[in-house]
Amino acid sequence: MPSSTTLARGSAKARKAESVQSDGRTFEEIRQDCLRRKVLFEDPDFPAEDSTLFYSQSVPINFEWKRPKELCENPKFIQGGATRTDICQGQLGDCWLLAAIASLTLQEETLGRVVPHDQDFGHGYAGIFHFQFWKHNKWLDVVVDDRLPSVRNRLVFVHSADNTEFWSALLEKAYAKLHGSYESLKGGSTLEAMEDFTGGVGEMYETKKAPDDLFHILKKALDRGSMLGCSIDITSSAESEARTSTGLVKGHAYSITGVEEVTYRGSKVRLIRVRNPWGQVEWNGRWSDDSREWSAIDKSEKNRLLQRSNDDGEFWMEFDDFKANYDKIEICNLTPDSLTDNVKRKWEVNQFEGNWIRGSTAGGCRNFIDTFWTNPQFKLTLEDADDEDDQCSVIVALMQKNRRELRKEGLDLETIGFAMYEAPEDEDHLGKDFFRYHPSKARSRTYINQREVSERFLLPPGKYVLVPTTFQPHHEADFMLRIFSEKKASTMEMGNTIEADLPDPPMPSSPEEETDEEKGLRRLFVQIAGSDQAITARELQQVLNGVLSRRKEIKFDGLTLNTCHSIINLMDVDNTGTLEFQEFKVFWEKLKKWIMLFLSFDTDRSGRMSSYELRIALKAAGMHLNTKLLQLLGLRFADKNFDIDFDDYLTCIVRLENMFRVFQAMDKMKKGEVTMNMQQFLFLSMNV
Repeated sequence: MPSSTTLARGSAKARKAESVQSDGRTFEEIRQDCLRRKVLFEDPDFPAEDSTLFYSQSVPINFEWKRPKELCENPKFIQGGATRTDICQGQLGDCWLLAAIASLTLQEETLGRVVPHDQDFGHGYAGIFHFQFWKHNKWLDVVVDDRLPSVRNRLVFVHSADNTEFWSALLEKAYAKLHGSYESLKGGSTLEAMEDFTGGVGEMYETKKAPDDLFHILKKALDRGSMLGCSIDITSSAESEARTSTGLVKGHAYSITGVEEVTYRGSKVRLIRVRNPWGQVEWNGRWSDDSREWSAIDKSEKNRLLQRSNDDGEFWMEFDDFKANYDKIEICNLTPDSLTDNVKRKWEVNQFEGNWIRGSTAGGCRNFIDTFWTNPQFKLTLEDADDEDDQCSVIVALMQKNRRELRKEGLDLETIGFAMYEAPEDEDHLGKDFFRYHPSKARSRTYINQREVSERFLLPPGKYVLVPTTFQPHHEADFMLRIFSEKKASTMEMGNTIEADLPDPPMPSSPEEETDEEKGLRRLFVQIAGSDQAITARELQQVLNGVLSRRKEIKFDGLTLNTCHSIINLMDVDNTGTLEFQEFKVFWEKLKKWIMLFLSFDTDRSGRMSSYELRIALKAAGMHLNTKLLQLLGLRFADKNFDIDFDDYLTCIVRLENMFRVFQAMDKMKKGEVTMNMQQFLFLSMNV
């Protein structure tokens, strides 16, 4: 089931943050314990060791971990208020994070949530600080000790322009802890950190393709408390952080901190204020700190806009120059309200969490039609149009989870996107042919290797199927899907049915009514069974391997003894642990049907079937499984090429029918209880 909430401005801030400390203790509990024992906190979850700094290399220089009181006489957590000039980049490539922190300082209420003010170096100091971040729809409280990496008594990473102020350095450490190490913070999108500071919704604009009212959009975003960043694209890694002749840096994250209109020589000029998180290196063109344009505007206006005109990394530009030089603008809205209208709304939020698992639900984008349909599918029902329109406002935000933490395992961001289709009636899960013959109704503008892809749509009321995917098939990742709508919308994950339509076995026929095939089977059976006229699992293995080895279109190394035990468990009506001929004959009819199904889904005639076809193969055999169980079966039975051979296919289908027979006999149980226990039973029966 999805989670569903109503989001109004500021509502996300009201949630209580959860402690992420491994022992479950809160910041205040740890602080009071340290004060009672008269010790300074040392964080066991993020120790002052090299592994906390880097995971892919040895530490290049001799770092010393020092507390602020060892670096200066009178340290302060925040000195004179937290401002954007408190953030100066160090030797770590996390300008994207610092640009977001600079934007954070412009929003007092949001800043107070991320950087709680109940901490300092004075009374109650115990060497522990805490910060709060939004992650996967939860607010988390992250504690750190105040030992910071330094060289020759100077901080190596983020630091304040005031050497006695430490809130920004400690915030960076807490964010590094959230993601596993300082190195995990190298490279990223400003929007990613902005969302982690707010729980907001991201949007991106390309300046060269932006709407005509982009300046108005930016002004409205700043007025609403949104956080804004910008950057200049690079064409190769060699251009990363290359400086242009005008003082700008390519491939570098900047903050947008203000927009203004001024009167210049009788005409209105639009200006935008941008900040470099380095705390230096500024634009040197028109309207830069020392440019002659400032002498031609009203003196009071000049003084207001140039409160700090030293080389602090912040500068003004004419808006047209900004658009000509910068390529991307990232905006994190605290609510999904559109920046192109003047209506404040309450938004309904539905959230799902899911996985792309190779071999079952990692189907890739629409280019890969044979597997695209196997991706997770979600149904969205829009019943009521917006108040002022006959359309429905919808924002879809697809986020891949925990990829920054997984870098140390050699994994990075996947290229992701999504598509939406008009949904047919009463379909539990849409198959390949639907997507082959039906175009999408809406989709993400592009597939991109960002943590989150979000798009805003206006759709007519109706039912839609949303398919989130990686670009390439077989690529695994966990994801979170958020769907915002102005009016309440019903949502559900498709493919959740667990049921079977299994016919009763036929009545045994007399020897006189047997067909020639059945008479041949009887002769083979009598030959192997011996005097007891029943066969064991090992004798069944001998029979089936002898018969199936003649089928050249089936590739397998012989049925295992475990498979034959499963067959006997399914067919042994009298519980003797063996099969009599009538039981064997019923099984033979089943086996012929299963062989026919297997061959029909062996589309490339390789003697194996793709694990992505398992859902429809089981459906053809009368069994419906939900997505979670299909993922488990794919992990259990698919090989490295995502194929299933005949022995594994037979084991799977026999055990599933066995399971469903058991549960059909338990009809006194409620359906919900049966569904839950089916999954538990499957874990055991499939040895997952």
